[in-house]
Amino acid sequence: MEPKERKFDIEDRLIDFAILIADIVEALPNTKAANHIGGQMIRSGCSPALNYGEAQEAESKKDFIHKMGICRKELRETKIALKIIIKRPYKLVVSKSEKALSECLELLAIFSKSIETAKKNLRH
Repeated sequence: MEPKERKFDIEDRLIDFAILIADIVEALPNTKAANHIGGQMIRSGCSPALNYGEAQEAESKKDFIHKMGICRKELRETKIALKIIIKRPYKLVVSKSEKALSECLELLAIFSKSIETAKKNLRH
């Protein structure tokens, strides 16, 4: 995304991120290694959008923190998978993977800050 087009709606960003991850996985070659990393990444890369929906209906502050933590954990896993793809490199997907990695790092920062704020609010 261009900076002037930056979206601030986290749900939309997570959905767009999941779609970008799906595009990357679909473009990987049909090899054992690519299928393995792609399978892991499709699960971890789509999970934050779905778990964020659950976090919006959290039953308590602790439940919210837990669900946001799952989102962050899955984003970290996706970050590693993207780095593997970029280092490999799979020529057709490196550019999209670099874009996805940048977005993943931004989303991780957002989730970390949100969890930190929720924990502070829990103590008060």
